[in-house]
Amino acid sequence: MIITLYILRNLIVPLLFSSLSLMGIFVLQFLMRFADKLVGKGLDTWTIVQLIIYNLAWMVVLVVPMAVLIATLMAFGGMSQNSEITILKAAGVSIKRMLIAPVILGLSLFYFLIYFNNDVLPDANHKVKNLTYEITQKKPTLSLVPNVFLLDINNFAILARKIDPLSNRLFDLTLYDYSDPVKLVVVTAKEGNLYFTPDREKLIMDLNSGEIHESDAAQSGMYRKLKYERHKILMDASQFSLKQMSSSERSDRELSSAAMQEKVDSLQIMYNEFYSEYKRDMYKYFYGDSLGYYLGGSYKIDSKAPYYYDRLIDKVKNLKNMANSNRLRLEFVDTQKNSFKVEIHKKYSIPAACLIFVLIGAPLGIMTGKGGFGMAASVSLFFFLVYWAFLIGGEKLADRGLISPFFGMWTANIILGGAGIYLMYKSSKESIIINFSFLKKILPKKLRTVLEQNNENS
Repeated sequence: MIITLYILRNLIVPLLFSSLSLMGIFVLQFLMRFADKLVGKGLDTWTIVQLIIYNLAWMVVLVVPMAVLIATLMAFGGMSQNSEITILKAAGVSIKRMLIAPVILGLSLFYFLIYFNNDVLPDANHKVKNLTYEITQKKPTLSLVPNVFLLDINNFAILARKIDPLSNRLFDLTLYDYSDPVKLVVVTAKEGNLYFTPDREKLIMDLNSGEIHESDAAQSGMYRKLKYERHKILMDASQFSLKQMSSSERSDRELSSAAMQEKVDSLQIMYNEFYSEYKRDMYKYFYGDSLGYYLGGSYKIDSKAPYYYDRLIDKVKNLKNMANSNRLRLEFVDTQKNSFKVEIHKKYSIPAACLIFVLIGAPLGIMTGKGGFGMAASVSLFFFLVYWAFLIGGEKLADRGLISPFFGMWTANIILGGAGIYLMYKSSKESIIINFSFLKKILPKKLRTVLEQNNENS
């Protein structure tokens, strides 16, 4: 019991340190990615803080398994470096006994992440979507960049050379209207205002003091120029803002596994109904009574034969179209089912990685014999890349129906779990020292310098 508590204490501090470090990296990456869309756009500080807080949820899901691997490597690497592992083995303590503490920690985090994925993450993702949607609706100029054409609106290209995000005012505007394929319309304005209609279905460009230049390809040499003091243009907003959704509608990443399973069950019922229709239409197409009646000899040829023959051809074509329509519906429903099943398995496969990384981290920490953060981060980076490559690739393949959702989400755990069991077997049977210094050669020079400094400090 004392040994278990001692190892558990050695795990807690590295776990907290690595978790905070990785969370900081993810937050900085998020800010760098969205800073130009948020800062200086007239949004209040609390709105930006809310957006960051809600996005912390998906970061926690990714960070915790990573932190478990780094913490396990640091704890067992430090104990191996201080010859504590050798002393424990000499005292009759096996590697399996030493794993009790990290397994307890891994199981605790496994159940925590399952709860988090089903009760916290869906609501956080839903709030992120709604908050982003509200920001976009209130501040449509967030998608506009000075001196850069906005091409997101169907049939329009907008260039604003100066933007006031506080008031949504646009200055020195040029707008190209391609709504009529025959005509080319260029609108200029000294200033304008961009806002949504009350139903948020359309965008209105309210322009002041400008000109309208129009040319017609159908009429060679036709050119018209109009000056105006005020002009309004109605544009489609579907491509400008986020997908129009009510606050109660949720996507697969905004639902718990139980809610998604209900959707899978309902989609399966729908799939069975479509499949029955598909089989019925295919039977009619190939073996139907109408086809058999006209082609099987029961029909007596007379002067009306061409008329009945044309009707038969039309009927067969209709049946073929109905069969194709049902086939497309089957493919669509099957894709939706796969999407939900992938998310269900993901809610459990990522938490299970906490246990998989314990099996990998403990023997690797013993074999490396170093407990510094730099070495742990270097070794962990390789396994992180392998794990996320399999996870992302499996998700893409499962969404397309090329592999089952189970194998798409669990292949990474199965492969790394097998590697962890093998490493545990090797470390328990013999003393092996692994030198990962060759990994530093493939890392950028600046990153190598930082890791070497961390190793010296540790």
